[in-house]
Amino acid sequence: MRSPALDVEKLMFNNIGLPGLLLIAVVVLVLFGRGKISSLMGEVGKGITSFKKGISEGEEDIKNADDDTAELSDESPVVTEIKTDKDKV
Repeated sequence: MRSPALDVEKLMFNNIGLPGLLLIAVVVLVLFGRGKISSLMGEVGKGITSFKKGISEGEEDIKNADDDTAELSDESPVVTEIKTDKDKV
């Protein structure tokens, strides 16, 4: 059986709405100041840009590895027999 406290928390977060979000934004702005929030958002933007760049570089590396693998399989000789010391008897 679920506790009533969980239901209250669920209702509180579902009913924040636009006025509640605006109030939270104003409180954060007053506490931290415009300069600190501006620099923080700049850092978040740089992080997102870096993340996207890393994802695209990773996709390119995977594509290049697939191309290299295809080239190797076309040019590499096929081994049909492996001879060992036991076969020389």
